[in-house]
Amino acid sequence: MTTPAATTARLLRLLSLLQARRDWPGPLLAERLDVSARTVRRDVERLRDLGYAIDATRGTDGGYRLDAGAELPPLLLDDDQVTAVAVALQAAPLLATDVDDAAERALATIRRVMPERLRRRADDVRFVPLPDATPTPSTTDALTLLTAAVRRHEVVRFDHDAPGADPDAPPGPPRRVEPHHVVATRGRWYLVAWDLDRDDWRLFRVDRLRLRAHTGARFTPRPVPGGDVRAFVAARFRGTTPDTTGAGGPTEASPGRTPAAPREAAAWPCTGTAVLRAPARAVAPFVDDGTVEDLGDGRCRVTLGAWSWVALAALLGRFDTDVEDVAPRALADACAVLAARYATAARRSADLP
Repeated sequence: MTTPAATTARLLRLLSLLQARRDWPGPLLAERLDVSARTVRRDVERLRDLGYAIDATRGTDGGYRLDAGAELPPLLLDDDQVTAVAVALQAAPLLATDVDDAAERALATIRRVMPERLRRRADDVRFVPLPDATPTPSTTDALTLLTAAVRRHEVVRFDHDAPGADPDAPPGPPRRVEPHHVVATRGRWYLVAWDLDRDDWRLFRVDRLRLRAHTGARFTPRPVPGGDVRAFVAARFRGTTPDTTGAGGPTEASPGRTPAAPREAAAWPCTGTAVLRAPARAVAPFVDDGTVEDLGDGRCRVTLGAWSWVALAALLGRFDTDVEDVAPRALADACAVLAARYATAARRSADLP
């Protein structure tokens, strides 16, 4: 027997769907709500009785449309939408300048009109967006569970699908980690965590984690190496770890990476700047851990790093635009080396079909 609470939840879900697009075929609504077409018709009548103007469209399938300008509740979001809103507003400062305060206020405003359960979910979805975030979608359940564990300082367990692992191999013991930060960078979600079994910091791709039920065991947060999670993640992608002692001694790279430079060399060994004939907004998504300065007039200055000057010069070519004011001299010389190599390659390939 359907309870009043279940009916109310279904009506809210139906109203949310009607807001999401202009026209809904009746059978598709029934499929989304997992009810019969007859139940959809009854629910539409209930919403009309509550004052919502919903038009019915005729045809083979029939359908429904919520009138433009219909008065709606202050906020109507389901669990996944709450997660999406929290993620989008936290990432907003990366997409436009001078919106940090506005995005924070918008999230606070939305939070005030949420039911308590959804408010807790929004509070749990906290992550660190890096300048090259734009992560691919991940399951909202995994993202919410991990960010909640970070906020509550709870140990999590999961199976980790390492690259190249045999998918048919029996699973080993679960990894046990203290989650400290969820980070969006390089088009993916990552978990920064202290690995309890390896007694070291690790960076895990969220899409490779299969979460297990955790016991709720609590831990005392540790400072990430160097004290800055953004610098730590950037250093890990370079194969280094920021110094935590100030001694400047040697450190080890992450497993499978080239041995790292000394700890004080967490920055790229070669760093340079150049002016690109392209707007900053078009360049920003592709600078990885570099920086972009908007110069106006469709130009921007980028600061990038790499393992060698030639590699850094090659990075400038990826933007497919004119390059000016290259510095330092070593980077300009590397551009000349690449130009000569490419010219030779073009000459040797001129006669190819």
